[in-house]
Amino acid sequence: MKKIILSVQTIAIVLILTAFVGCKKSTSRTLTSATGSIYECLVVMNDAPLTQEQRNEIAKLNLVNEASGYTKPIANLYDLVEAVMAADMPCMPQVEPYFRLTQVPTAQFDDMFKPTRNILFVDINPQMYTQVKAKVSNDHWSTPQALCRIQSPSEEEFVAYWLEHGEEIREWFVNQEIKRQMKFYRAGTNKQARTILQEQGYDMLIPEDYMVIMDTTLEGASTFSLRNPITVAPEVKLLWCCNNKGSMRRDLVIYSYPYTDEQTFTLDYLNAKRDEVLSRVVTASVEGSYMGTEYKVFPPQMRAITVQGDEHATEIRGLWKIKNGEAMGGPYVSHTRLDQVNGRVVTAETFLYAAGQKKRTALRQAEAILYTLQLPQDTIK
Repeated sequence: MKKIILSVQTIAIVLILTAFVGCKKSTSRTLTSATGSIYECLVVMNDAPLTQEQRNEIAKLNLVNEASGYTKPIANLYDLVEAVMAADMPCMPQVEPYFRLTQVPTAQFDDMFKPTRNILFVDINPQMYTQVKAKVSNDHWSTPQALCRIQSPSEEEFVAYWLEHGEEIREWFVNQEIKRQMKFYRAGTNKQARTILQEQGYDMLIPEDYMVIMDTTLEGASTFSLRNPITVAPEVKLLWCCNNKGSMRRDLVIYSYPYTDEQTFTLDYLNAKRDEVLSRVVTASVEGSYMGTEYKVFPPQMRAITVQGDEHATEIRGLWKIKNGEAMGGPYVSHTRLDQVNGRVVTAETFLYAAGQKKRTALRQAEAILYTLQLPQDTIK
C-alpha cells in the first residue's frame, strides 16, 4: 500500500496556524459550549469495506491483541479507525478504551453534531483532493473543542496514512483533554501543598480538594528486600496529598533525591526507586503491609514525553498493589524529570484506588496534575 507521510512537525505547524486564526475569529463570534463527555469522540466518515489485500496487511500489524476489549474484526474503514482510537489503555486493572466513539455518516453531520467536544472528520473525495492532508484546530464550532480533519483522495491512501499516523492523531486528542484539565486546575489550588513544594524550588497545581497527608524527609536504606534493591539516598524529600472524597481515592506523591547515577532514567532504576520509597510510607491496615509494584500481569511501561517544554521527561504507567496485606491495588502514572539547577531527580506520581469501578477518566484527570509540575529551569507561564 502506498504510504502518505505527514510528519508530527507538520501537524504542529498546522495547529499553531489554526489556533492563530481561531483567536482572530473569537473576537467576532460567540461559541457555544461543547457537548459530550471527556474522552468521547465523534467520528464523521462514510464507511466502506476494506479489500482482502488491505485486511491481510492490517492483520500482520496485530492492532488488536487477544486480550483486548476491542473484539470486532477489522473489515471496513471505520473498524480501522476504531481499532486505534478505542484501543485499550495500557496498564489498567480492567479493559478500558482510550476513547468512547460514536460514528455518523458525512451526510448526517449537521448543526446538532457540530458542538461535539472531540471530532475526527474523515473526508475521502477524489474530486476535491490530490493528496492526504491532516488539519487540526481548536474551538471551531464550540468551546472547548478539538477537531481533526483528514482529507484523502482515495480510501487506499487514507488507510496507508492512518496506519502510519493514527496513534499520533489519538495522542493529539488525549493531549487536548489534558490541557483542558490543566486549565481547570488553575481555578483553585491547595496553597499549603504548593508552599511546601515552593520551598524546595518547585511548583504544581495541586487541586484544592486534595489534602496534605505527609511532608517528610526519608533517610537511610529501606529494610525491605525488593526486586531490584537500591539504597535510598539521603534526603529523599516527599510530599503526599490525597483526595478521598466519594467512592474513589486519588493520591498524589512528589519525591526528589540527588542525581548521582547516569542510569537513573531507566525503567529498572525508576521501578526500584519507586518500590524503595513508597514501600516506606504507603501501608495498609495489616501490620507489615506496604505498597509494591505489579510486575507479572502488566509490567510497568515507560516512554519519553514532553512536560513544560522539557523533552527529556519520563512517563511510567503501571499497577500498584499492597503486599503482605489486603487485596488492594490499582493503576498509577508517574513523571520523572531532572532538576538541572539543584541536581535532583523529581518524580511526581498519581495512583488510584476504586474497587470495581471504571478508572480511565479519573486517572486521566489526576494525570493532568503531573503535567503542571514546574522545576527551577522551567519558564514560568
